[in-house]
Amino acid sequence: MDLFVKPYFCKIHFIWIFAALTLLTACKDKQTDYSMDYTIEMDTVRHYLNVQLTYTAGADAPDEVVLVMPRWAPGYYEMLDFAKHLTDFKAQDSQDSILTWYKEGMNRWRIKLSADKCAEVSYRIYANQRNVASSRVERDIAFVAPNGVFMYVDGEQDHAVTVRFRLPDGWQHIATGMRPHADDSSAFTAPDFDVLYDSPLLIGNFYTHKFTHEGHDYEIALETPDGAEDMDFEGQFRRIVSAATRLMGDVPYDNYCLIHMGAGGGGLEHLNSQACYTDGTYRFPSRKAEVKFLAFVAHEYFHLYNVKCIRPAELWPLDYDHEAITPMLWVSEGLTCYYEYRLLRDAGIITEEEGLELLSTYFALYAPYEGQRHQSLRQSSYDIWLNFMNSDDNARDVRINYYFKGPIIGLLMDIDIRRKTADQRSLDDVMRLLYNRFYKEYRRGFTEEEFWSVCKEVAGEPLTDIRRLVETTDSIDYAFWLKGEGLEIDTAEWVIRSSESIVNTQTQP
Repeated sequence: MDLFVKPYFCKIHFIWIFAALTLLTACKDKQTDYSMDYTIEMDTVRHYLNVQLTYTAGADAPDEVVLVMPRWAPGYYEMLDFAKHLTDFKAQDSQDSILTWYKEGMNRWRIKLSADKCAEVSYRIYANQRNVASSRVERDIAFVAPNGVFMYVDGEQDHAVTVRFRLPDGWQHIATGMRPHADDSSAFTAPDFDVLYDSPLLIGNFYTHKFTHEGHDYEIALETPDGAEDMDFEGQFRRIVSAATRLMGDVPYDNYCLIHMGAGGGGLEHLNSQACYTDGTYRFPSRKAEVKFLAFVAHEYFHLYNVKCIRPAELWPLDYDHEAITPMLWVSEGLTCYYEYRLLRDAGIITEEEGLELLSTYFALYAPYEGQRHQSLRQSSYDIWLNFMNSDDNARDVRINYYFKGPIIGLLMDIDIRRKTADQRSLDDVMRLLYNRFYKEYRRGFTEEEFWSVCKEVAGEPLTDIRRLVETTDSIDYAFWLKGEGLEIDTAEWVIRSSESIVNTQTQP
């Protein structure tokens, strides 16, 4: 199109575009004139979630509705195709007449509505997996991972939804980041499906404790609380929260729910909750094991800032139907690993020596392996959808893990910014600026170039050497980076040690 058009022609085009947008908005308003109400029951013998959805639309709604189930869960970068756990899909109208429906692809159900524009939809979800992205139903407890249970109307994931649970006899608790209805503690309304999908639930009989800390409400829900009181887990968690608040200068939630389950692996972050599998006990065989566990808790907690709020642009808005491919997960995950150490140290939970031991773990996991010569940190982020659960025998020979190299780069970034600013600025300032500018002000994610621009803004000059270490397979001169920082590294055992008294690196918001 010729950009040099006459002014009156521009005006006509503007009027046409405005009219078209108005029409589209009106159509969207009509299309969204509906309600979605879910009721969930648990089959504790056969491990099923029995789902009942009531879809009710206005008389002028379309004659069809397309329901979509997500294919993945944010934070778990693998296409899980939750629809594979679904069976016995049925649909009928308000008069119990069967509605015609057919499936499109792997995760879409198109239902032809009758005149009443109501659909009573039912299906069952097999729930018998012990991972943080999947649901599990057992004799006296259930973990509900919403992405694999609830469907949204195609193109309408920003619509409100209500969920009710019919609990088996004797079941006592529901723990989640969502607030229950005032008159029904087993019912919840989410303003949109992003909030629903970001709110896992632990339901049944387990230890639960609610408390207030620094003006916010918290709930600790532990499936297996053995030893939690002895180690003062609540007190340790409070200190982690306080350290993160001091660091970021803000708390982005009203309430927070900490869901910890029994034996199993992995944790998943959410904006106002975390869902983690533990070893089934809080009695640790060593102090090192306890520190590792607390770092795990701090990691998932700090994610509420770094990835739930501070997001790569490709993760905002979320598309549950396609891979969110981004070269910036080394920031989301790798820098969060660095802040495990920072939060525990700044909270006074660990000593400087214990912190260095924690950081040394990442050096030992990354530095010796051949993969660092074949894949950059940036590429490891971009390719994670191929490699998240890829356990090929040659993995360490050709790939790296951003969980391992990321915190190393985090440490070096912190050092580089401090050097460039005579210790006046730090990586903390980068994180705060990303949070305040892109999450709170712009309400969007940051691009790769915007990230490096913020680093330059904080440091006063580009982080050229750091960016090269991120984007290439160049080797890292550890002696250069650690020299003068009171640190030294034993490259035989890949252990970082303090060579002199370390200056407190906490900067103020």
